[in-house]
Amino acid sequence: MKKDIDYSTLSSKDHKESKFFRYVGVVLLIFCLSVLSFVGGRIFEQYEGDSVRGPLDAISGFRRSAEVKEGFNEDLFWSVWNTIENKYVDEEAVDEEKMFYGAVKGVVSSLEDPGTVFLDPEESELFEKQSRGEYFEGIGAELGYSEGSIIVIAPIAGSPAKEAGVQARDTIVKVDDVRIKQSHSIYEVVDKIRGEAGTEVILTVMREGESELRDIEITRGEITVPSMELVKDDDSGIHILDVSRFTESNIQVWNSVWDSTIEEFLETGKNELIIDLRGNPGGFFDSGVYAAEEFLPRETVIAKQEDRQSNVKEYTVTREGNLLDTEVVVLVDRGSASASEIFAGALQQNERAIIVGESTYGKGTAQDMIDFRDGSSLHLTVIKWLLPDGSWLKSDNVIEPDKEVEFTQEDFKEGDDPQLEKALDLLRD
Repeated sequence: MKKDIDYSTLSSKDHKESKFFRYVGVVLLIFCLSVLSFVGGRIFEQYEGDSVRGPLDAISGFRRSAEVKEGFNEDLFWSVWNTIENKYVDEEAVDEEKMFYGAVKGVVSSLEDPGTVFLDPEESELFEKQSRGEYFEGIGAELGYSEGSIIVIAPIAGSPAKEAGVQARDTIVKVDDVRIKQSHSIYEVVDKIRGEAGTEVILTVMREGESELRDIEITRGEITVPSMELVKDDDSGIHILDVSRFTESNIQVWNSVWDSTIEEFLETGKNELIIDLRGNPGGFFDSGVYAAEEFLPRETVIAKQEDRQSNVKEYTVTREGNLLDTEVVVLVDRGSASASEIFAGALQQNERAIIVGESTYGKGTAQDMIDFRDGSSLHLTVIKWLLPDGSWLKSDNVIEPDKEVEFTQEDFKEGDDPQLEKALDLLRD
């Protein structure tokens, strides 16, 4: 698999809420805490062709198939297959099941779509365990793919990864003494990183702009990061709403937490607010829309959805917001993705907020999940999410800040936050 790939952990209990996944979040929180799962709508389908019960049945069924796509060289495929089976030097390493699932993954990866992926039965089982919240400890970071490498999308605020100095866009080269190869799936890497609280893991990473590898020692822990928190800057009295993700156990819970937090801000009587979306991997698309409604007048376009047939659906403000006159600055960085980008883009393009920080990640798709009888699954991109101007949110069309401010490694070491300081200065002025 190549290019950037990202998912969100899901739960089957919410699939009736929507036909399509109503999340655009970056997937796979290493800490796998159930309260942090990216829960969304889900569509279930079963393969109804030949009675495929396992990979070898599918292989024989494929061989029997009389319908072959024009231009597909079936003889070449099976010639390579048979040559490997009969001549590869290490006979014990030849595994028909792995060969089959590898072939399917090759077909899926040919789309070069970061949101579309095929999971074999073992990977699908791990995905389901995470969605049920069976893992509660780890380092606290989201992973993704970028140009064939596995990278950190963002460390979670307050997590062991964040405290140890892991940064967005760090490329993972080794986990302890195991070198990460392009053949490793994101799930295999997660399995190597995951562990009990109190144990240690060493990530060897290559940081953007550096020529030497760096080892980061991380002590795993329990991750209990709230989805949002309202704090006050002591010097200026300006409030900061730190939104770490657009997910809770379900969308209703997240929206309820949002309402309570906004009520808490209204009780302060203040009219200036900083919304910190740095390192926010996203979550429910609908929650991003719900939050944007707080600041925009009725009928304002927040985002759009486009399907395979180029049908476009607009999402507009449908309720009376409580912060229509509040002065707003939004902080973003390279770890801000999906629903957080939808929110920031809506406020920016409707000239409702000043965006400060660095360019965002660029994730604007939604996926269906199709389960197959052998336990494998396909996560297939079926929807594009568009910004208010109709442009597709993606890696080459991200949210660019109005005020670009870097957050360097030196700033991190010194405990400085120039991006937040810039936001405070804008509201002071």
